[in-house]
Amino acid sequence: MNELPVARARPASTWSAIWVLPLIALLIGGWLAWQAYSERGVNIRVRFETGEGIEVGKTQVVYKGMSIGEVSALDLDDEGERRGVVATLEMNKHAQNYLREQTRFWLVKPSITLAGITGLETLVSGNYIAVSPGGGEPTREFSALAQEPPLSDLNPGLHLTLKADRLGSLNRGSPVYYKQIQVGQVKNYELGADQRTIEVKVYIEPEYASLVRKHTRFWNASGISIDAGLSGVKVHAESLASIVAGGISFATPEHRKDSPPTDPSIPFRLYEDFEAAQAGIRITVHLTEFQGLQAGRTPVMYKGMQVGVLKTLTVSPDLNEATAGLTLDPLMEDSLVEGTDFWVVTPSISLAGITGLEALVKGNYIAIRPGEPGAEPAREFTARLKAPPLDIRAPGKHLVLFADALGSLDVGSPVLHRQVKVGSVQSYQFSRDQQKVMIGVHIEPAYEDLVNSSTRFWNASGITLSGGLSGIEVRSESLQSLLAGGIAFETPDPDAAEGERISRFTLHDDRASALRVGEQLRIEVEQADGLAPGTVIRYRGVEVGRIETISLSDDFETVVLTAQITEAGEVIARDGAAFWVVRPELGLLRTANLGTLVTGPYLEVRPGERSAAPRHDFVALERAPAAPEAEGLHLVLSAARLGSIKPGNPVTYREVTVGRVVSYALGPTGDRVLIRIVIEPRYAPLVHTGSRFWETSGFGFDFGLLEGAKIRTDSLESLIEGGVAFATPEAEAMGHSARPGQTFALFKEPREEWLDWAPKITLASDQPADAD
Repeated sequence: MNELPVARARPASTWSAIWVLPLIALLIGGWLAWQAYSERGVNIRVRFETGEGIEVGKTQVVYKGMSIGEVSALDLDDEGERRGVVATLEMNKHAQNYLREQTRFWLVKPSITLAGITGLETLVSGNYIAVSPGGGEPTREFSALAQEPPLSDLNPGLHLTLKADRLGSLNRGSPVYYKQIQVGQVKNYELGADQRTIEVKVYIEPEYASLVRKHTRFWNASGISIDAGLSGVKVHAESLASIVAGGISFATPEHRKDSPPTDPSIPFRLYEDFEAAQAGIRITVHLTEFQGLQAGRTPVMYKGMQVGVLKTLTVSPDLNEATAGLTLDPLMEDSLVEGTDFWVVTPSISLAGITGLEALVKGNYIAIRPGEPGAEPAREFTARLKAPPLDIRAPGKHLVLFADALGSLDVGSPVLHRQVKVGSVQSYQFSRDQQKVMIGVHIEPAYEDLVNSSTRFWNASGITLSGGLSGIEVRSESLQSLLAGGIAFETPDPDAAEGERISRFTLHDDRASALRVGEQLRIEVEQADGLAPGTVIRYRGVEVGRIETISLSDDFETVVLTAQITEAGEVIARDGAAFWVVRPELGLLRTANLGTLVTGPYLEVRPGERSAAPRHDFVALERAPAAPEAEGLHLVLSAARLGSIKPGNPVTYREVTVGRVVSYALGPTGDRVLIRIVIEPRYAPLVHTGSRFWETSGFGFDFGLLEGAKIRTDSLESLIEGGVAFATPEAEAMGHSARPGQTFALFKEPREEWLDWAPKITLASDQPADAD
């Protein structure tokens, strides 16, 4: 028999491939845990004054536009006197090296100021916390800044310190200009160590740093600079941005162009304005006419814009010429070349035209006309003679006509007398208030005797048509005036007095209005402010005449007006007539004549009696005359002081107006004020010898612990304007009826019992008594 093989036994294995999966999972989990641990953020605490605008889990920490952290918690800060909030920030691990003592945090949110708009991107992304890394020891505790820190001194560019007496409208971010180009900005400002100056930190961008030299001048270009004086008003502004937000300008004086580069550690002075900085281009001009020029005041003008100022004026020993030192705006540097013209502008009239009429108002000035571009630069010039060639000393008569409109007049238009040309129009411009057109006219010497104070001028341009049942009349002074415009005149009284060297007249619209029949009056006024030829004269709102000419009196003490009265002359040109100037009145107590703010002042007249003697010379009153004495019971109140009582204030009884204050004056001994009032006839019986008067101006205030507070006032009218009130007692205390002219004491305030008086008194009838 075959023997069977014997099986060999071996122990069973406990390992299975299925155990590989948990091992792999364990390794992956460990790797993830290690990665999370190694890349976990750094928690820091930042203290803010307020938690407004900070949201947990939403507000990011941003550095150079990249998020490097997030707010993870926000808690109240109960430590210290200045309590706020503490934000816990989870910062990226890569930012750990920047978390040092001098690192600064601040909250960025939308902000709108005069200097500009910041944080505009937060309108979309939301507020965020900005960070600026700094040095020092590592730390995890910080205090946030209230606003963005100033630009770091480590930034490329030029960092300077300016010292000023006052800050003005400068602010952080205000621009720094060079020739109206922004080249930097204001970084910050602080009070100097001496507690008297302001230190302004500015930053100049790298590409412009070379513009600042050792002798560079800085000045405050904020807002508008206005310098007013007898020679006129001077306005200077750097740019619209500097007007709104403030700004600084700088320049290096022309004679310091070789100045070495500046040392940033040495502060500059910040001047108040361009004039104080004297940073303009200095030039020399030789003058043969220098009348009316003032060093430091006379401007240099180009097309109506001031471009410089006269700094020095040295007259030669023979007094025949002068050397002027001018300082011009650096913007004019390219215009200072060979061929540039300078001349002194004065009020002047010539056959070629009239120029410089504006100098009558603001004073003489120096004008400039740039030479050809590209010509050789120059810094020394010889001024031309006076322009225009014909000045006010030339033979003939020089006139100024005031018109409502220029019409078709132009320079060179003829001036005609009986259709013969006797002069011409030399110039025209707006008057100072821009309400009239001033036309300069020259009358040739051979015809100057044709013009005197009675002369009437009218616009003879074009043709005049007049028609009626009898037909149509066409009238024109001449073919020349028909085509080019012109002025005609007539002199009704050849023996009338002659006018001044430069007389002023009204230019009427046509011949009919110029020769309108009326009374000619002479009126003297203290001041002619706002008055001009053509100013209307009114009576009860109706025009009754116009002012023809204005001139100074022989003693220079008053102004003489020549007026033409065209309506109601038979009662106006009488003894007893009164004239006064009506101007606007603005105030809390009185507002009147507001229409004159638009139309300008005018003359008001109160006619005299028809039976009075004729009169043609008048002296205007300073103010409107008092109204005729009203009917009623006239009384006198005696007070220690006038207070706020004025003529026209109401007199009330039980808060009902029963009379008015008429006038006031000091008593004979000067220790009392006598106030005259009038009680209307109907209410005259209310006043008795026992009546008591008191002021009702303002209000009274009483306060007590038991009764509380009480405010007393008579009426809204008396609260604003002031006034007088009175009360009359009952029974025997009432006394007798008051007599006309009787004097009563005026008390400052009423007694409590006076307010309770309520006697029954029969008032007078409104109807006149029937005749027997």
